[in-house]
Amino acid sequence: MNACLFCKIVKKEIPAKVVFESDDILAFYDVNPQAPVHILLIPKRHRENLLALQKNEDHLFLDEMVTAVKQIVRDRNIDVKGFRLVANTGPDGGQTVSHLHFHLLGGRSMTWPPG
Repeated sequence: MNACLFCKIVKKEIPAKVVFESDDILAFYDVNPQAPVHILLIPKRHRENLLALQKNEDHLFLDEMVTAVKQIVRDRNIDVKGFRLVANTGPDGGQTVSHLHFHLLGGRSMTWPPG
């Protein structure tokens, strides 16, 4: 039995406020936002993190992910002032759900270093 939170969201077992969906990607608002715009983008097929990506089979997925990000930031008017795209990987990288996901943050000025 797969207990992955994001897999359950993909299967519609857990509700989410979806902002983008394709055959391979689901994007939805984070339930604990860290910025006025905080959207998570995930592959529908479970991959643990960036290190689990395979060169030959995942290059199209990454291209689609970037295309989705561009559409989402334009739709929310955060493309002009800027945004941050983050993929936490592993415990020291801050990854709390073991399913590859990208945080899209915008709507405010981002600081550096992030943490």
